[in-house]
Amino acid sequence: LTSLGNLLHPHRDLIGLSAAAITIIQFLSGFLVINGIRKKGNTEGFAVFPFLIGGVFCLLNIYFGQMIQDPAMIKVNLIGFALNIIYVTLFYIYSIGSTKSKVWLQTGISGAFAFGIISYAQYEDPKLVEFRFGIILTLILFVLLGSPLAELGDIIKRKSTEGLPFPMILCGTLVSFAWFLYGIAIFNDFIIVQNVIALVLCGIQLSLFVIYPSTAAVKVQKNKKEN
Repeated sequence: LTSLGNLLHPHRDLIGLSAAAITIIQFLSGFLVINGIRKKGNTEGFAVFPFLIGGVFCLLNIYFGQMIQDPAMIKVNLIGFALNIIYVTLFYIYSIGSTKSKVWLQTGISGAFAFGIISYAQYEDPKLVEFRFGIILTLILFVLLGSPLAELGDIIKRKSTEGLPFPMILCGTLVSFAWFLYGIAIFNDFIIVQNVIALVLCGIQLSLFVIYPSTAAVKVQKNKKEN
C-alpha cells in the first residue's frame, strides 16, 4: 500500500473531493428507496432504521466537523442530515397501522442517542475526545452499512432481497472505496481499515442480490400460475 500511497498522494485533494461528491450522491440514493415504497403504496418489507441511523451519523459528523474545524465535512453532512429527515418523514407518511407508532418510537430513541453522544463529548477530556468520538463514528458507520444484514434470516426464508435498499448499498460500496483510496493517499491507517471493513460488509450485501431475486418467491410462483 505504501507504493500506491506514494502514487496517489499528489492527487489526494482531488480524491478527497471525489469522495465527498460520491457521498452526496449516496445521500440522494435514498429517494430511490422512497420511490420503491411509493410504488408499493406502503412500507411493508422496508425499514426506517437506515434513514434514522444515517441521520444520526450525519448529525454527529457535523459536530465532529466543528470539533476538527473542517467546513467541508460540515457542509456535506448538513445536506445528508436534511435529506434523512425528509426520508424519515416520507417513510412515516407511507406507513400504515402500528408502523407509524414504531417510527415515532425509533425516531425518539435515535434522537436521545445522538443527544447522549454529543453530551458525552462535551464532558470528555479534550485530549481524548477527538479520537474517541472518531471511534464512535466508525462503529455507527458499521451499523449503518451492516444494518440490512439484520434481515438476513428473513431474506433466506423468503428467498428474496425485496426490501433491501440496493441503491444505498451500491452507493455505500462506492463511497467506501473512494474513502479507502483517500486513506491510502494520505497514509491514514485508521481510514484504510475503517473502509476495508465497510467494503466487506457492502460486498456481503451485494452478493445477496446475486443469489436471490428482488421479487418475493411467493409472488413469482403466483405470477407463473396466473400465466
